[in-house]
Amino acid sequence: MKKLLFLIHDLDQGGAEKVLVNLVNNMDAAKFNITVIVLFGGGVNEQFLAPYIRLIVCHKKAFRGNSHVMKLFSPRQLYRHYIKEHYDIVISYLEGPSARIISGCDDPSIKKISWIHCTMHSANDISKGFRSFSEARRSYVKMDRLVFVSSGVREKFLMNCPYTGQTEVLYNTNESENILQKSKDESAILPECFNWCGIGKVSENKGFDRMIRIQSRLIHEGYNVHLHILGDGPLKPELEELAVSEGVSGTVSFHGYQTNPYKYISRSDLFVCASHSEGFSTAATEALIVGTPVVTTLVSGMKEMLGENDEWGVITENNEDALYEGIKGLLDDPAMLAHYKEKAIERGKSFSTEATVKAVEDMLLSL
Repeated sequence: MKKLLFLIHDLDQGGAEKVLVNLVNNMDAAKFNITVIVLFGGGVNEQFLAPYIRLIVCHKKAFRGNSHVMKLFSPRQLYRHYIKEHYDIVISYLEGPSARIISGCDDPSIKKISWIHCTMHSANDISKGFRSFSEARRSYVKMDRLVFVSSGVREKFLMNCPYTGQTEVLYNTNESENILQKSKDESAILPECFNWCGIGKVSENKGFDRMIRIQSRLIHEGYNVHLHILGDGPLKPELEELAVSEGVSGTVSFHGYQTNPYKYISRSDLFVCASHSEGFSTAATEALIVGTPVVTTLVSGMKEMLGENDEWGVITENNEDALYEGIKGLLDDPAMLAHYKEKAIERGKSFSTEATVKAVEDMLLSL
């Protein structure tokens, strides 16, 4: 049995946090003894860890300036401080601080993996959580393997931070059967109009402001549409004010963080990803699993998910006008919308829990 450690900043709302829980809960407990260490506790996804997954919390909650404090210590010092036991494989399940800490392991018998979720467009992006780019590069070079959530994420990373070791692309784990079951629960989606939705942490990167302005354009053009935003975050008050100023507060619903967002997604006519950047969108994958058509901006992972030529969904250029045209195109063409609903159902079957977990297990057993 291999003894594994997954280290992550926290298990709060977020795609990587959610899929880590999905992954460890579905791995073979007869082959892997799994510990999850979170630097900061209290995350909403902690409650979903299976009882047999060991959880270690380093700090009860995040403290102000924590990233600066950690930079006062070397990766080796941090590793020895936070990781007290011997593991066969230690995995940083996000970029930045967790990768810096794992790179501090100097035991040659322990395999080190960095799991990279975000698209890093520059050396500055790679440097976040590190003292400098040179320290980040030294840290990643120490890893025995780099794992990426999409080919696009790998391509961007290697373009900015050359690495000669082994790399792999492994897609995120979704609990597909659980998602389908939960999607059948009742929700407050409005049946008398066209419902479209977006989900994620309410932050600048997710582009919810784009969606509200598009909702305003559609309403003022006479379309009977309602926008549902699922998630919470620092920009929520600002977005609520934007909905008021655009005159669409009555046709935009802010549902906050939902433990079961699938009942909303499955009853929506359209799922939209308006993000400026993604690694491999968990939410878009979940929309496909429940059979909801997808329109998305061109971000990493979407061509792998939806096809180079919009085979399973609509990909637009990454700007507001293009996204508006993509959404409006399906509103104006019910037959095309129905086509993409069928294609969503078809593509959703490709993201089974069993297939994604087996790929990860095979990789870990090969080390």
